[in-house]
Amino acid sequence: MPAFEHAPNITELLREHARTRPDQEAVTLVRDLDRADGATTLTYQRLDAEARRVGAWLQERFPAGERILLLYPVGVDFVVGFFGCLYAGMIAVPAPLPGQYPHQRRRVQAIARDAGVRAVFTDSTHVAAVTEWAGAEGLDAVPVLATDVAGEGDPGAWRMPPTPRDTLLLLQYTSGSTGEPKGVMVSHHNLLHNVASFQRALGFTDRTRFGGWIPLYHDMGLMAQLLPALFLGSACVLMTPNAFVMRPHLWLRMIDKHDIGYSAAPNFAFELCRRRVSDAQLAGLDLSRWEFAANGSEPVQASTLRAFAERFAAAGFRESALCPCYGMAEATVFVSGRAHRAPVVRRVAAELLERHEYRPATDGQQARELVSCGVPEGYDVRVVDPTTREPLRPDRIGEIWLRGDSVSRGYWNNPVATAANFGAVTADGDAGYLRTGDLGLVHEGEVYVTGRIKEMLIAHGRNLYPQDIEHEVRAQHPELATRFGAVFTVSPPDEEESVVVTHEVKGRFDTEAFRQLASRIKVSVSREFGIRVGGVVLLKPGSVQRTTSGKIQRAAMRRLFLANALPALHEELDAQVLQARQSQPGEPPPGLGAMRGPGEEEFVG
Repeated sequence: MPAFEHAPNITELLREHARTRPDQEAVTLVRDLDRADGATTLTYQRLDAEARRVGAWLQERFPAGERILLLYPVGVDFVVGFFGCLYAGMIAVPAPLPGQYPHQRRRVQAIARDAGVRAVFTDSTHVAAVTEWAGAEGLDAVPVLATDVAGEGDPGAWRMPPTPRDTLLLLQYTSGSTGEPKGVMVSHHNLLHNVASFQRALGFTDRTRFGGWIPLYHDMGLMAQLLPALFLGSACVLMTPNAFVMRPHLWLRMIDKHDIGYSAAPNFAFELCRRRVSDAQLAGLDLSRWEFAANGSEPVQASTLRAFAERFAAAGFRESALCPCYGMAEATVFVSGRAHRAPVVRRVAAELLERHEYRPATDGQQARELVSCGVPEGYDVRVVDPTTREPLRPDRIGEIWLRGDSVSRGYWNNPVATAANFGAVTADGDAGYLRTGDLGLVHEGEVYVTGRIKEMLIAHGRNLYPQDIEHEVRAQHPELATRFGAVFTVSPPDEEESVVVTHEVKGRFDTEAFRQLASRIKVSVSREFGIRVGGVVLLKPGSVQRTTSGKIQRAAMRRLFLANALPALHEELDAQVLQARQSQPGEPPPGLGAMRGPGEEEFVG
């Protein structure tokens, strides 16, 4: 049993670490790997003192339970602000910095208003921009504090508030792939239970050093990387997402130099590294101590896992370090995973998969690869027909339902969405489940995720998963590699659905080259999936809309397409797709328009 699992609350757990290991490194921000002064570190004693200082500032002004918006770049100041909220009994509301694009600024405004925040925390570098944003969005009555400014708050004035384990400490905002942001209510108990389940599933210990570049407003960065390290009394080493996106090899160098055993990232990051890290950058890397390379937050691709392991074997990376995981904010973060083994990949019959049946592919049969996301830990899992709510027999694909102490109590101030997703009851009366909205199955005790219910494509009477098509066109066309795409269907009234492929493209092309690429994409999809593509839209990098957790917003992309609001470099649309656009003039999703989308910038913050 993890030593921290039954701590009274997270505040007392961190205070205990400050007493028993005061001078031990807690969190480090790396700015420059090559300079002796290129990092900032907080010890457990210093983190505790800073959290008490910020907590005292809050206690002087607000009653316990108020919501505090955290708008920071990746760094130690976020960690201080977050724990300052916990120490004061407040509810932290992490969000990305407002950014320069209107949709980014409006998203943060929507979070602030939904949560009813009483103060905004940031750092001295960004306080002017955040204050300007707050005024422009009608939040000028909400105080903005740069928590890294000396003299704000007296740590000696702090008092421990009553904090039972069911006390809310966090609103983790998620919009999924569609819809407005919803604040998942996370308690001390949820987090302690979830990190303990995560530790049991993977096997990391207090000797495992954690680190990575995922933003701390992201559930993977906060609850599946920073907090496990601090709960264990270990250390977490951070670098900025911008540094990773610009120079992916720096992530791997940081893992080597700082002796990191656990680092997590979405699938695209592993793909980016294996394509962009040069032989010269690979030389001298030692990745043999990277024991837990967690891959999650977006569909895990078997081809990426194989290629990454092969590419970095020369640096001592072991295939058994790869840990495909499944999780979601509504279940705190972690649901399933397994470590210390090569990834388990099943080749399944593509035709049966379309009928929601799992069966191994035979020789010569068209196949799809499904990656196991490991064994669920700390949950009851049912696979249920999403329409009838009938539990399904083994190896049938349905909606994944979860029950356990990591499951949140619901969405903040949103009883309708809470009732729709939490406390679900199966047709045979089994109650208390979270409806994940994910399609998948449990095979031999392991979770396989096949897609999202709302994003399933129905084309020519067949059920297809959009991420399979997106992955296949990237794999076959180098011009699309490492970029993002969104596949969806449209139709005129009373007509069959037509498939539209939108995808970012890298490089410079003339009209003829674009035309040939679009033609090759159509041929690839027809050959691999047996369906006709009615439209191809090639986009500049950064155009595909994604949530802050990295999920493709396919419904938003479809609405932008119908509104003719995508920044297209090249379009090839057949008559039926053109008719669909003309007959269903869509309105851009709220806060979106003809603009550059977030793309990787969602991770850059």
